[in-house]
Amino acid sequence: MESSVFELRKLSKDDFDKWKELWSTYLSFYDSEVTELVYETTFGRLVSENNKDQNAIIACEHKEIIGLAHFIFHPDNWNIEDDCYLQDLFVVEPARGRGIGRSLIEAVYAEADKRGSPSVYWLTEETNKQARALYDKVANTTSFIEYSR
Repeated sequence: MESSVFELRKLSKDDFDKWKELWSTYLSFYDSEVTELVYETTFGRLVSENNKDQNAIIACEHKEIIGLAHFIFHPDNWNIEDDCYLQDLFVVEPARGRGIGRSLIEAVYAEADKRGSPSVYWLTEETNKQARALYDKVANTTSFIEYSR
């Protein structure tokens, strides 16, 4: 992929096929799959004018989606304002190392700031060294351990 300027924008209703392809690649990285209904439902929520809690920003280059960030605002018992959970962040392999991931995170930070969210947080696998190299530059690690049912 040639080096050129990329743009960030909100996910739109016309992006389903390209978004699905990219999100599928991301899910595969985590050895995960979702049903067609989950793709359709999630996409519908991400582009809905009536759902302000689930959001997506994408990075585009030459009309191709090369990166995505899905983020969710939710209530927090310790604050009046909603927190922001960065659930998915992904940049295609050929476009990595060009600042796209950082730009997506900063765009999520900006959206959180607009909503007055005191916190933006996310999880990654301990072995995800490439992503963690970026995350260590743009955020602080915590001492918490995740548990899951």
